[in-house]
Amino acid sequence: MEKVIYNLVFNRKKQLNAEGKALIQIEAYLNRQKKYFSTKIYIKPYQWDNKRKVIKNHPNVDALNQYLYNYISELERIELDAIYSGKSFSLVNLKEKQQEVVPSSFSAFMENEIMHSNLKPSTLKNHLSTLHLLAFYKKDIAFDDLNFNFLYDFEYYLLKKGYHRNTIAKHMKHLKRYINLAINKDLFDLQKYPFRKYKIKYMETKRTHLTPEELSKLENLNLEGKRSLRRCLDMFLFSCYTGLRFSDIVSITDANFLHIEDNLWLIYSSVKTDVSVRLPLFLLFDGKSIPIYERYHSKARKTLFNVPVSANSNINKQLRRICQLASIDKKISFHTARHTNATLLLYNGANITTVQKLLGHKSVRTTEIYSNIMDMTIVRDLEEIRHKNGVAG
Repeated sequence: MEKVIYNLVFNRKKQLNAEGKALIQIEAYLNRQKKYFSTKIYIKPYQWDNKRKVIKNHPNVDALNQYLYNYISELERIELDAIYSGKSFSLVNLKEKQQEVVPSSFSAFMENEIMHSNLKPSTLKNHLSTLHLLAFYKKDIAFDDLNFNFLYDFEYYLLKKGYHRNTIAKHMKHLKRYINLAINKDLFDLQKYPFRKYKIKYMETKRTHLTPEELSKLENLNLEGKRSLRRCLDMFLFSCYTGLRFSDIVSITDANFLHIEDNLWLIYSSVKTDVSVRLPLFLLFDGKSIPIYERYHSKARKTLFNVPVSANSNINKQLRRICQLASIDKKISFHTARHTNATLLLYNGANITTVQKLLGHKSVRTTEIYSNIMDMTIVRDLEEIRHKNGVAG
């Protein structure tokens, strides 16, 4: 009996979708016939190495290539099972068997669900990180392993590894999602639901932001001759003035900036939440973001700052160096800019629902976390009262 020949095929239909991406398929060839299996992985043309038949230049390159390898291995396993059992085998059989395969373990189920999801790239990366931590804890997790003790021990394992309480909560939340999904697909008994007794623990964190004085220090910092640090600082300041997340900062292009009645607006959809946001740059922080835009915008560039998503950790290292140069004794990350934006807007009297829309929050409850974190707001309000009382007296 001839062996099936498997081959990875990208963009077989020679057509890109609205996002400029195309599908990767597995081509199975046997007895002059072909069948195609969708991997449900869509990538851009420059992310495919046609010679080596692998994904490249993608933030999740290793995980995606491993998934493709595992998918082909699963098809081969189905084929070999049929051969060894002496049953007749064809590509039609392969297609039918592949569709009815029940995952052998919770680990396999979770991996399959993640890779076949429609998660945003940044969210996909977070879910894969949970899967990898689970694999380090226990290589192959069976459905029967999922009980209160498993969750408790996994939490303790992450604590011993030095993970922050809220980071652990994030991983537990991901785990809970896939256990719930397994229940919905009748792969796990609802009566054994481990999260009925186990409660995910969160720790209230202090959200770091810059004061107006600290922001002024950064605005006036001389970085002449330090091109990389200058770009890093400009990205950070642009985020302080606009509230954009790092994933949005590195994604915006010249097309996101529009002149409406001779005023510059930034209009984009958040990478994380897919919420549409419209920012009147000429009104925010006295239009301080506009000179930065004018310094970097070019139709020749793919994105405004021409920085990849994967540069986040390096940007944070550069920010620490910038703070040292500006004599700012505060531990910050790029996300500090977003906190600074929200805090200063509220301090300057912006309505909380307005800040919600500017930040692209789906719910005002998310924005409310900022309303009580700035002592200066309290000082300002009390000084206003004292001033009014003084005038009245």
